[in-house]
Amino acid sequence: MNVSLKSAWLGGLVAGLVGCGDTRPPDLRMVDTPGAVAVRAEVWADNWFAFYLGEDLIIEDSTPLTTERSFNAEAFVFNADYPMQLNFLVRDFKENDTGLEYIGARNQQMGDGGFIAQFTDIDNGEAIAVSNRNWRCLVVHEAPLDRSCEDAENPVAGVAPCAFEAMPEPTGWRTLGFDDSAWPGATEFSAAAVRPKGGYDGIDWRGDARLIWSADLETHNTVLCRLTVGR
Repeated sequence: MNVSLKSAWLGGLVAGLVGCGDTRPPDLRMVDTPGAVAVRAEVWADNWFAFYLGEDLIIEDSTPLTTERSFNAEAFVFNADYPMQLNFLVRDFKENDTGLEYIGARNQQMGDGGFIAQFTDIDNGEAIAVSNRNWRCLVVHEAPLDRSCEDAENPVAGVAPCAFEAMPEPTGWRTLGFDDSAWPGATEFSAAAVRPKGGYDGIDWRGDARLIWSADLETHNTVLCRLTVGR
């Protein structure tokens, strides 16, 4: 383990020892990747994410998407070179293509998403990137298209009022040279709107890191988000 990675690991260990309850920092995970820059990343997502550096999968949320209320944060260290292509696949929990959760129960409802991320240069402590409106985010699953589906007695995906739209991931979207100019900018949300919990308070978020998603927290269920970081 190089000096930078070792110092990051020790920092995470100490932080984990002093934390408690919902404020306990997440365990630091080490990812062996090539690169001259040691990066510490911290991510909280509702409900699940996969992070790619370019086309390479670096880490997936350790709590499966199929887990309801899977609110948790992840902290990990990897090495990279500039320019960095940061890519996220983020998903809110849904039971099926209706986009609903707790189907058939009294609390049947649309879920709501949201995530926040920050990347720090371990050697100098400077921010490499934070989640904000500068990211580009594309919705690849939207449901329900008619919000009255939420109150349907027997919601069936694809049957009114529970229509949905799904599209494949665009070819090459994780590559550095992909043209994302047609993708909308991310939407920033307040903590009151997202109501983050389950590990969110265990991370010391930078003041300019924002909770983001696409434009609709409830009906946009699967979102691709990307940011290119030059030096």
